[in-house]
Amino acid sequence: MAVDYAVIVLYLAGMLAMGWWGMRRAKSKSDFLVAGRRLGPAMYSGTMAAIVLGGASTIGGVGLGYQYGLSGAWMVFTIGLGLLALSIFFSARIARLRVYTVSEMLDLRYGGSAGIISGIVMWAYTLMLAVTSTIAYATIFDVLFGLDRTLSIVLGGVIVVAYSTLGGMWSITLTDMVQFVVKTIGVLLLLLPIAVIRAGGFAEMRAQLPDDYFAPLGIGGQTVFTYVLIYSFGMLIGQDIWQRVFTARGDKVARLGGTAAGTYCLVYALAGAVIGTAAKVLYPHLGSPDDAFATIVRDALPVGLRGLVLAAALSAVMSTSSGALIACATVANNDIWARVKRIAELRGRGRDQDRNEAQDQDQGQEHDEVRGNRAFILLMGVGVIAIAIALNDVVEALTLAYNVLVGGLLVPILGGLLWKRGTGAGALAAIAVGGLTVVGLMTALGVLANEPIYYGLLASLLTYVLVSLATKPTDAAVLAAWRERLAGTPEQEAPTPPPVGAAAGTSGDTGR
Repeated sequence: MAVDYAVIVLYLAGMLAMGWWGMRRAKSKSDFLVAGRRLGPAMYSGTMAAIVLGGASTIGGVGLGYQYGLSGAWMVFTIGLGLLALSIFFSARIARLRVYTVSEMLDLRYGGSAGIISGIVMWAYTLMLAVTSTIAYATIFDVLFGLDRTLSIVLGGVIVVAYSTLGGMWSITLTDMVQFVVKTIGVLLLLLPIAVIRAGGFAEMRAQLPDDYFAPLGIGGQTVFTYVLIYSFGMLIGQDIWQRVFTARGDKVARLGGTAAGTYCLVYALAGAVIGTAAKVLYPHLGSPDDAFATIVRDALPVGLRGLVLAAALSAVMSTSSGALIACATVANNDIWARVKRIAELRGRGRDQDRNEAQDQDQGQEHDEVRGNRAFILLMGVGVIAIAIALNDVVEALTLAYNVLVGGLLVPILGGLLWKRGTGAGALAAIAVGGLTVVGLMTALGVLANEPIYYGLLASLLTYVLVSLATKPTDAAVLAAWRERLAGTPEQEAPTPPPVGAAAGTSGDTGR
C-alpha cells in the first residue's frame, strides 16, 4: 500500500501547487470568479465534465449499478442529458450575458426585482451541494488511510478550501483538468475493463445475474422521470454549472465544449453501471451498494493502479466540492451581502447622492474585489466543513437542495429566457410558491418522496403564467437592454443590477 499512499499524497500536493500557481493569474474579479472568460474548447469541456461528475456520480453511480444493474446508469445519464440540453439550447445566450451569477441574469431580465430572493435560494442549494461533496471525503480517506470521519472531512475540506481560496476559478480550472484526466484514466481506461474481465465478461455476468439487471428501466420508470426533473433540470439552472459557462471564451466554445462534456457524461454513466454490475457478480453480499466501488478497487487492482483509481474517486469529489464552494461564495458575496450592504447605504445617504457617487466607488472597488471574494470562499469553506461534520444524511440533504432549486427557480429562469411576457412579479411569486410547495410537501410526505417536485413545479409554472399575465409587462427599456445583452455586446462586464426596491425598468444600467 505504500506505493498507493505515495500516489495519493503526490496528487494532493499537486492540487495545492495548482492553487498557488492559479493565484498568480487571478488579478481581477473576472479572473478570480470566471477565469477571465478565456477558456478554450479542450479546457472548457474537461472542467465542465469534472464539476458535474462528482462523488455521487462515481461512487454512487457504481453503487446504483450494483443494486439495479445497467439501469443504474440513469442518474448520471440524466445529468449528461441536462448538460447537453443546456449546451445546445441555452449556453450561447448565457455566455453572452457576461454576468457572474444566475441572480444577476434575473435582475437583467426582470428589471432588478427578483435578485435577492433567488440569491438566497441559490445560496442554499450551492451550500448543501458543497456540504454533501465534502462529506464524501470521509468514505474515501477511510478506505485510503483508515482515518475517522471528522478528520477525513477536515483533511479533504482544507485542501479544497486552500486551493480555491488562493486562485479562485483559475486554480479550480487547473485542478479540474488534472482531475478530469485522472478520472478518465482511472475509471474508464483501467477500472472498467479490469472489472468486466474479473467478472468473467458480459456473457458470464448475464448468466450470473437476473434479467432485471440488464433491462433498460429496471430501476423503475417513475424513478427515471424523477431523475430527469431533478438532475436534468438542475443542470439547466445551477449556479455551479452556469459559472462554468461564464468561463467560455465565446458562444461556440460554450456550445461545442459543453456538448462534448455532456456526451462524456453519458459514457461515464454507462461505465459506472457496468462496473457496479461486475461488482455484483464478484461480491454478491456487500453490506451497502456504495461499498462496491471501494471493494472492487481494493481487490481487483494491483498496487499503484489502485492508488490511481482511488485518486480518481478523490478527483471526482474534489471537482464537485470546489465548484460548489466557489459558486456558494460568489452568490453569498455578490447576490446577498453586496445587496444588503447597498440597501443599508441607500437608507443612510439617500439614492440621489448614492447614484452620484456610484462611479467613483466602482473605480475603487476593483482592487478589493478579489480580496473580498477570496475572503468569502474562506468563510464559506469553514462553514461547509463545520456543517459536513455535523450532518449525517447526505442523500436527504442533496435531495432537499435540488428540490428547492428546481421547484423555486426553474420556471422563472427558463421563462425569462423563453417568454418575453414574463414579469418580475410573476418570477417572485413563482419562486415563493414553488419553493414553499416543495418544502411543505417534503415536510408532509418525506424528503425523498417524488410528489414534492412534481407539484412544486406545477404550482410554480401556474403562478408564473397567471401573475405575469395579471401584472404590467416588463418595462420596454429593460427588455431592450436584455435583448441587446443576449445578442452579444462589446467586451465588457454586465452592468451591476439595481438594488432591491429600486424603480425597476428605468434603465438596464442602473447601479446596484
